[in-house]
Amino acid sequence: MIHIYLDAMGGDNAPGCTVNGAIEALRNDKDLKITLSGDEAAIKPLLTGCDDIMDRLVIEHTTEVITNCEAPVMAVRRKRDSAQAKGMKALREHEVDGFVSAGSTGATLAAGIFVLGRIDGIERPALAPMLPNGKDFFLLIDCGANVDCLPQYLQQFGIMGDAYMRCVRGVKNPRVGLLNNGAEAEKGCKLTKEAYKLLEEAPINFVGNIEGRDVTADMADVLVTDGFAGNVVLKFMEGVSGTLLHIIKDEMMADTRSKIGALLAKPAFRRVKKRMDYAEVGGAPLLGVKGAVVKAHGSSNAHAVACAIRQCVNMINSNVVGSIEAAVKETLAKQQANETSPANNG
Repeated sequence: MIHIYLDAMGGDNAPGCTVNGAIEALRNDKDLKITLSGDEAAIKPLLTGCDDIMDRLVIEHTTEVITNCEAPVMAVRRKRDSAQAKGMKALREHEVDGFVSAGSTGATLAAGIFVLGRIDGIERPALAPMLPNGKDFFLLIDCGANVDCLPQYLQQFGIMGDAYMRCVRGVKNPRVGLLNNGAEAEKGCKLTKEAYKLLEEAPINFVGNIEGRDVTADMADVLVTDGFAGNVVLKFMEGVSGTLLHIIKDEMMADTRSKIGALLAKPAFRRVKKRMDYAEVGGAPLLGVKGAVVKAHGSSNAHAVACAIRQCVNMINSNVVGSIEAAVKETLAKQQANETSPANNG
């Protein structure tokens, strides 16, 4: 049975949506156990009528909540009775198998690094959400955990993204691209030019640079970038998606003929909305730490929380952490061999 530690007080709609999301996840998966971390007095009333799952549900009363307004590292160190601090410690000590939170992104990242710990060979863990590309989804890595990056960080992002897509999404040979301002290898800034060379050396299917206009053109399964540009891409796509849906809705309600057409096309619009809905994916995995960690969207509803829990379970079942460890070890061995080869020493 897989045991997930859930931050019940994290997110804009907590604890109602987080608890209901846990209930949905438990009813969908009979081999799942969840620890709800938070204010017991606020959680218990939400479990009325849940006798069918109570044997797989644990409430761990915590007295502190880390907010988005606090300095993440200091908050994790100071608020040791918070879900992030206690959950990451439980994961580190193998008391649980995974951690999910819709709360403070900074606190989840800080606790992942300083409490849980990084995978050997990974210098910076990264947040990697799944985004729609018209055909399916692609992995954007990083989306905000590392604003200032070195070229080797981007190489590591590519390796981690490749492992996630193979293990969790079942993509046999993921195409890994580098976000840039041109398709040619010589394009870009110093960071992207150097990262390009390192990505070519990594044991992945690197397909080169991806321009902004091709982000959603299904040219890569993994899109590598620094956290600053990645966060801009993420927020821009969210904004464009919302704007387009709003415009379509307004135009469909503009006159009688449009309203009739909208009624006939309603099933299609529902399908479009579902294909663009972050809730169906769940959240962004925190890749590079020694455990399965998923950061759900702060505005997650109950279904989105349930999907984030399912995503965490999939990471555990597919051994994403082990795959990343093996790929990083292979890359480091290859780099060391190149450095000690007669050609490089001559």
